[in-house]
Amino acid sequence: MFKHSQLETVKAWLSHPAHSAMPLHARIQRAIRQLIVDGAIGPGKSLPASRALATSLGVSRDTVETAYAQLHAEGFIDRRVGSGSFVAEMADFFPGRRLKQNDTPSRNQPPNLSKRGAAMFNNGGVGAMLSPRPFVHGVPETRNFPLQLWERLERQVLKEAGSQALLYGDPQGTEPLRRAIANYVNLERGARATADRVVVLTSSQQAMTLSANVLLDPGDRIFIENPAYYGARKAFDAAGLESVPISVDRHGIMVEQILAEPRRGKALFLTPSHQFPTGATLALDRRLALIEWAARHQAWIVEDDYDSEFHYAGKPTACIQGLDPHDRTIYVGTFTKTLFPGLRIGYVVLPPQLVKPFTVARTLLDGHTATIAQLTLARFIEGGHFGAHIRAMRAIYAERLDVLATLVRKHLADFVAPQPPSGGLQMPCLLTGGLDERTAIDAARRVGIDLLGLSDLYATDGRSAGFLMGFAAYSPFEIEVAVKKLANALRAVNKT
Repeated sequence: MFKHSQLETVKAWLSHPAHSAMPLHARIQRAIRQLIVDGAIGPGKSLPASRALATSLGVSRDTVETAYAQLHAEGFIDRRVGSGSFVAEMADFFPGRRLKQNDTPSRNQPPNLSKRGAAMFNNGGVGAMLSPRPFVHGVPETRNFPLQLWERLERQVLKEAGSQALLYGDPQGTEPLRRAIANYVNLERGARATADRVVVLTSSQQAMTLSANVLLDPGDRIFIENPAYYGARKAFDAAGLESVPISVDRHGIMVEQILAEPRRGKALFLTPSHQFPTGATLALDRRLALIEWAARHQAWIVEDDYDSEFHYAGKPTACIQGLDPHDRTIYVGTFTKTLFPGLRIGYVVLPPQLVKPFTVARTLLDGHTATIAQLTLARFIEGGHFGAHIRAMRAIYAERLDVLATLVRKHLADFVAPQPPSGGLQMPCLLTGGLDERTAIDAARRVGIDLLGLSDLYATDGRSAGFLMGFAAYSPFEIEVAVKKLANALRAVNKT
């Protein structure tokens, strides 16, 4: 028979909310199994008769019988006709004294990670909130997305592809989507792409991770903008690279610092269309200088073109990849910013010699990108719907940027100076008063507003204090409410 404490343990399993999805017999079976594994019921000990245990637990005898049958099938108990049920001997499982709880490492102790695992853990966390609050940056408006159109295209894909779309996919990406991407970036971004040079990935972050690990060894130097996109720096740090910060001015990354740098870098990462976070556009002469630098030193340029579609003043400058005749540029794009984050589709346009290495390497990460989503996106692009959606959202975002800048000047003039960018989904603001950046961000968070501090994006001294304000995902009314709430929060902490 069970001791009182053992019976209470089984009852606790039955009533615990975490186990509510399990059938009763499974909860009883798991509880008894855990008692056996923990050594609370030793080998050879008898279990209560099924009728008696059922009465004690307030369940049917059949429920207990089902639990015992599963324990017997798994080898935890022996059932002897006319004698009852007993804990199996399992000599190999009980070789001697079992470890006591105090003999085992505490679950609260830090995990024993590898050096790379520790770097990934310490530098991880680049995603936005599941339900973004103002003013989370880099999140597009999804309420305007033509969902019914997308569903119709997806049904067409399933009807035509059938069960073939349910199988493993090409790790390089489906040919229709690679072709659609190549045609799009050639037309809109001035790229030099063909379908066989495109690799479809799950995100631009994956593209940076692959670039860091496929092209560079731990300890290699990579030049990176200062300030820089935190996701890129974290990917490079996790790969064991030495990130060498290069200053940015209103014309983008300062190429002369790269040319004068005595320590040779094997790669360069930059966001030339809309520098993150300043919003600067890299001047054409600097683009050409970087192309020649990469060719001369056989270095790689990783060009992150994360939101170039949203340019609000004139046409964007042609991408570096399209200007590079030497094939030293890895062009990174994503549909997370242009369509919706849940799509999880990004891509790279690669030099021909890198296509196979990148494709094979990505099979070690996630195998392939979901086929149905790829084929649906291909139709969305080829049917002209992608271009139409971008044009519509560009107008909406331009209006929201203007609204945000106006409201910041009106309600936050005592604290920050807005720096409206020529494009993108977020606006940098520089602190002008005596308010500390961390104090401002903490005050905003307490009233339900999320700001990204600018200081953390710098690798060196001389940092600009301020924060980024994302505006794309919020209506003008939502922006106004949030700006006023932020103003009240900053005034409150400024008085203390």
